[in-house]
Amino acid sequence: MSTPRIDRSLLPLSVALGLSLVGCKAESSGGRSDAPQVGRPVLVLRVTSELRVPERSFVGTIRPRIESDFGFRVQGKVAKRLVNVGDVVEAGTVLATLDETDLGLQIDQSGAELSAAKVALVQAEADLKRTLSLSVQGWTPASVVDRQRATTEEVRSRTLRLERGLALARNAASYAVLRADGAGVVTASLIEPGQVVSPGQAAIRVAYTAEREAVVAIPEALVTLVRTGKASVGLWSNAGVAYEARLRELAPAADAMTRTYLARFSLPGADDAVKLGMTATVTLGQAEGERVMRVPLSALINQGSGPSVWIVEDGGRLTLRSVHVTGYDAQNALITSGLVEGSQVVRLGAQKLDASQRVRIVDSLQF
Repeated sequence: MSTPRIDRSLLPLSVALGLSLVGCKAESSGGRSDAPQVGRPVLVLRVTSELRVPERSFVGTIRPRIESDFGFRVQGKVAKRLVNVGDVVEAGTVLATLDETDLGLQIDQSGAELSAAKVALVQAEADLKRTLSLSVQGWTPASVVDRQRATTEEVRSRTLRLERGLALARNAASYAVLRADGAGVVTASLIEPGQVVSPGQAAIRVAYTAEREAVVAIPEALVTLVRTGKASVGLWSNAGVAYEARLRELAPAADAMTRTYLARFSLPGADDAVKLGMTATVTLGQAEGERVMRVPLSALINQGSGPSVWIVEDGGRLTLRSVHVTGYDAQNALITSGLVEGSQVVRLGAQKLDASQRVRIVDSLQF
């Protein structure tokens, strides 16, 4: 009986195949448990509580609450203009004067007419007294007495009228001096010496500095927030300081071109650093609004019991947490309950996770 011959050229291939089968068996029988486990990488978001309606900021301008055009109350020729644009004035500061020549002549004329009327009144009263005396003695009829009494009353009324005329002439002379009513700054000069002005014509414009306000255009979608919210004002020249602002006036109609509403915010705590014409930032926020936590829409998962999110605990453990969603915006879900401040919510791949898995937090995912 002959012995079978073995082809030695196939021996290395057989050995390699045997080792491969042994390795596969070892792996299938639990050899993988000896290797260290690596958690699944996830992106997380640490949630914080914030107002449902976030703060909005708008660019505004510091303006005076009151800006008046001063004008002379009488007609005349401008003699002097004593202020220029940018000058700071106080209450009683002389802004401009008129030529007082004609006004002085009117005072002299009224005074002379009044003096003549007073002399006539003295004579009329003396005549009335004599007429009454003769009437008692029976020498003067009653008609003469009545006529003299009427003459006296007429002279007395004319004297009173001329007294008022003299007072008006003196007042007109005082109106030739234009004075500021309060502290402010000159923003416009509309007259020059030698110019003839009419009563009430605008001559000097003064912006009062006692009350300043921020003026800003508000889009129509935020009109309600302007009425009910809390406002603050910051200056571009001093970004670290914020001033409390109170809504003083809101335009009843939108601007025809911009479709915005002009709002004026008073600044009760404004100091000397708040100057007219400065650029300001008006920040609007809810005074006492609903607070929510914002999570990305991709973080939500629904396994039949309502919306939930995965929370990463210590050690990379996962916990499925039910949440109450009160609304949505373009990219986020607004959650009012179910989460605590500082929770780490998985942002992406919520549908691919399982509570038995371990995860590790990474800054970014690369594919």
